[in-house]
Amino acid sequence: MNVRWGKSLSVAVSSFLLCSAAASASFASQSELDARARRAAAVFSELRDMPDHEVPADLLAHSRCVAVVPNLVKAAWFVGGHYGKGLVSCRSTYGEWSPPVHVLLTGGSFGLQFGASSTDVVLFFMSEASVRSLLSSKIKLSGEAGVAAGPVGRKAEAATDLKFGAEIYSYARSRGLFVGMSLEGAYLGVDRSDTHDYYGKSYSAQSILFDHKVSRVPKSAWDFLGVLPRSGR
Repeated sequence: MNVRWGKSLSVAVSSFLLCSAAASASFASQSELDARARRAAAVFSELRDMPDHEVPADLLAHSRCVAVVPNLVKAAWFVGGHYGKGLVSCRSTYGEWSPPVHVLLTGGSFGLQFGASSTDVVLFFMSEASVRSLLSSKIKLSGEAGVAAGPVGRKAEAATDLKFGAEIYSYARSRGLFVGMSLEGAYLGVDRSDTHDYYGKSYSAQSILFDHKVSRVPKSAWDFLGVLPRSGR
């Protein structure tokens, strides 16, 4: 392999992801934001309704917030990167889900890696603190930050004494199935531009997620909230 050509392609991969991010941030229309919310709703429904209840019911019932990033794009040629947008909602102590805030998931990696793919990602936040940390800055989705691959399978469902020791559990769709997956090298943050465009008014993520101060909630947001678990807290 020509080394110069390989380096050029690595730069091209990174440039492609950066350009995609810039274009998406600049030209997201209301219809695109609505489509993203509905796609996120479909992704969560598919995770929730998997055969054999692969995701433990206790995790669904006791999660404090849920984030869904449909179509996370990954591309790599030695230097890799991923980029995707989605929504996050938090529920109150009474079980009421907040209007969703738009989020951005980005990251990069190095090593022997090639190709491109699109992945659906679902994150379960087990405490309010883990979400509040992303209100002011991006949070790193690594083991050191308390992020773990979500438990799956009948054994996990049968473990009634299952202890949720991590702050965040992550799942990703792989070959048609959702599996617990590490997101090392990824960062999650609030997409203030898309959130502003979605509601047509500037609200802080704090006021949306924890104070529910939104004058008008788009129908697509209700579509997303409608699939989130109702039992638990």
